[in-house]
Amino acid sequence: MNLIIRKATIIDPKSPFHKQTVDIRISEGKISRIAESIDTIDAEELILENLHLSQGWFDSSVSFGEPGYEERETIANGLHVAGKSGFTAVALQPNSNPVIDNQSQISFVLSKSKDAATDLYPIGALTKNSDGKDLAELFDMKNAGAVAFGDYGKSMENANLLKIALQYTQDFDGLPIVFSQDMHVKGNGVAHEGIAATRLGLKGIPALAEALHVARNLYVLEYTGGRLHIPTVSAAESVQLIREAKAKGLRVSCSVAVHHLVMTDEQLEGFDTRYKVTPPLRDERHREALLKGVLDGTIDMITSDHNPIDIEHKKMEFDLAKDGTIGLESAFGALMTVLPLDVVVEKLTAARLLFGTENEAIKEGFSPNITLFNPEGNSVFTKDNILSKSKNSAFLGAKMQGKVYGIINNGKLVI
Repeated sequence: MNLIIRKATIIDPKSPFHKQTVDIRISEGKISRIAESIDTIDAEELILENLHLSQGWFDSSVSFGEPGYEERETIANGLHVAGKSGFTAVALQPNSNPVIDNQSQISFVLSKSKDAATDLYPIGALTKNSDGKDLAELFDMKNAGAVAFGDYGKSMENANLLKIALQYTQDFDGLPIVFSQDMHVKGNGVAHEGIAATRLGLKGIPALAEALHVARNLYVLEYTGGRLHIPTVSAAESVQLIREAKAKGLRVSCSVAVHHLVMTDEQLEGFDTRYKVTPPLRDERHREALLKGVLDGTIDMITSDHNPIDIEHKKMEFDLAKDGTIGLESAFGALMTVLPLDVVVEKLTAARLLFGTENEAIKEGFSPNITLFNPEGNSVFTKDNILSKSKNSAFLGAKMQGKVYGIINNGKLVI
């Protein structure tokens, strides 16, 4: 690749060129020069309006479907969507059919991503078939390329099994990911327990269901030591519990989904199943607590929690519809409506550190792993913006700020 990127503003606090507008020459897979102006010599030029670039974004939770649910999304198209949405890397959840719970399944999904511009990092199931009864082949999956272990959208009801998992993974620096929701407290609930659910006649899921399991999981972590990641927290009480655990020195990290930062349960007014997600959209008090947790560093990263669902399982009565929304295409534009640019970039790149991948500053000699975007301009998210095979976006009709142009990674330009 021989390319000159013209007039790009670099957003990277680790780079000596942070917040400077420069030209960037890429030659033979490396950034060979960064300067205020570079002469064109045997190179293509990339000129985009109000171009900004940062280290490549990493989404810590995406579901694609393949193998088994290719009607929802394939790995190839999912990675293309991720690249067009600004993500140079994604962590793939194991909720396929069969569940990714052994080394051959890890090898399969890695083989499917071999030539993509966006890197794929597989998460292996924490328990066999994600059924919560017996630990999966964690060490074998780690050796095959798994970066973490979790049962997507399923809580670990057996506290002793969690204890064993946290103890066992310390031997090889494995990372358990434990979704936190007490299924007995949740019961048959389908929406946040609050005024909106009561008005609509929907069965409620109290924030207590999440906070109880967050508290329990943190107590187990304090006993065992090791590392623990709590994904997609949604309750104010959960944020406070994690804040206190970090103050104690526990090695806990957490993420929040874009939709929980931008939306509340008021969206459920029309019983539109696009807004049925796990955990549920909560009220404004919880949304504000989540934003505060992002800003003060309690919440380590933001994920799209991209989860394609086919129309047969989404366009149903609210109680029966599957949970989940796609989110890659809308992630940046939605976040820019509620958070400053530097925070958005920081939280979209933070997963690299969690999963132990290289996190280089943008400088000369660096192999470009960068995201290209324009942080300005307003638009409305429509079906034309959806590149995924499934169309179950909670953000249809939502106001967006900014625009993603694409990525440069693995010697490829996706734009």
